[in-house]
Amino acid sequence: MSSYQTLLYYCYTPLVEAEQFAAEHLRFCKSLNLVGRIIVADEGLNGTVSGTKESCKQYMDTVLADPRFAHTDFKIDEVDKPSFIKMHCRYKSEIVHSGLRDPQVINPRERTGIHLEPKDFMEMKDQDDVVVLDVRSDYEHNLGRFKNAITLDIQNFREFPEKINELAQYRDKKIITYCTGGIKCEKASALLLHEGFKEVYQLHGGIIKYGKEAGGKDFDGKCYVFDNRVAVDVNTINPTIASTCRNCGTSTTKMINCANPECNEHFTQCDACGIGLEGSCSTDCMKHPRKRKYDGTGYYVKIPQ
Repeated sequence: MSSYQTLLYYCYTPLVEAEQFAAEHLRFCKSLNLVGRIIVADEGLNGTVSGTKESCKQYMDTVLADPRFAHTDFKIDEVDKPSFIKMHCRYKSEIVHSGLRDPQVINPRERTGIHLEPKDFMEMKDQDDVVVLDVRSDYEHNLGRFKNAITLDIQNFREFPEKINELAQYRDKKIITYCTGGIKCEKASALLLHEGFKEVYQLHGGIIKYGKEAGGKDFDGKCYVFDNRVAVDVNTINPTIASTCRNCGTSTTKMINCANPECNEHFTQCDACGIGLEGSCSTDCMKHPRKRKYDGTGYYVKIPQ
């Protein structure tokens, strides 16, 4: 049995003196020997933390006891070792960067898509008048996505607003958005409603919760996660591999960062090409003088340029 857990969560709630809260929360997490990454903003919390089961329980109990965070939905994964190396808790302008800070346009606490529980999403997603929309970045949906989902060519969620015109053809359909844990959908669905889409839903708890409560049916490939695990299995009912090696086209679920720190592109690469190109995305990057040593994982601490 695993001795550790990894918690994925978010909570939209007004925070007064959020920057001070971030510093205090960091000290609290370190007192529990947790590792992870938490973003704090005036609009709430967005975090993934990892540690012993006892520490994770104490963390959840403390967060949920605070009235501001009482409605936080924690997604819990059992893991063999902590999913991070260090603990970071930083103040930023948004808990998920959309570039839209006008509360009259985007305010998930006041207006967002209707939350669908996993079982309701599973029943609704294949209906003729429904469009399932992946609001994640391209490297995420290249690794795994729902069957027949609409995907967007974006490298970061802040590019999502620029894609609204491309989605206009679905304005009269029922739109269901989904992402890893639900946080991006809160803003994506709010923006769709603001732009005149009439019937907008979102998968509550995202892909992770759907995997736990509905077996991940019809999710092809793996789910990208923002920690050292990189990718996790979701589908226990009809699993498939959705991603291919960028270099040779072989089916693979392995995702790495290019060994050239000035490229650092996130992409899928099979082990054979990883060895041949020394963890680089191309021969040019393999020859780069600053190329990092490839240890087979393709995971590096970021090197400042």
